[in-house]
Amino acid sequence: MIRSLTNVRIATADDLPAIAETLADAFDGNAWTRWTVAADDHRQRIRALQLLHVEKLGLPFGRVWVAQGGSAVAVWMPPEPRVPEHVWAELGPRVEELQGERASFAAAADVLCEAHKPAEPHWWLATVGVRPDLQGRGLGTAALKAGLVEVDRSGQPAFLETSDERNVRLYQRLGFEVTAELDIPGGGPHTWFMRREPGTTHRG
Repeated sequence: MIRSLTNVRIATADDLPAIAETLADAFDGNAWTRWTVAADDHRQRIRALQLLHVEKLGLPFGRVWVAQGGSAVAVWMPPEPRVPEHVWAELGPRVEELQGERASFAAAADVLCEAHKPAEPHWWLATVGVRPDLQGRGLGTAALKAGLVEVDRSGQPAFLETSDERNVRLYQRLGFEVTAELDIPGGGPHTWFMRREPGTTHRG
């Protein structure tokens, strides 16, 4: 019922402009992006980064769910996605360029976070965002639940990181549990690492 009421579906390339705008708005001011993306033209940098990742990774190699025409977005990457080396080679320099003077901080933070990922194959919630003016209406939850159906069918765990404490409780209601917490050195954001076993019952 939730899925039909919120028009949740798999995204296509036609959704990219709306997806980029939604994620740019959702992550403008986010603690993680403030730490890892340069302040000048910050929103435009975020928009370009999100567009790059969804277009080059999410759509071709993952699952991108949208609700209400892209007003909410959830990007999942499957276990061991087969991303060609040339894609990574293309992405690396562009990502660093968009991160600007914060690129080295982003790289260092990524190394620290990598240590907290599950060792076994798992689904990764790469990003999720909702237009700020539509938050609190269940759109993000609907997009997440659509992806979790596929996760559960696979019989494999799911993993995510978040630097927004408000989201921890939301993820817990969806069956995720905090497995570790980390303060990024040098004044970076506090980050939660969360895992969900397949078939975990949603709590509300």
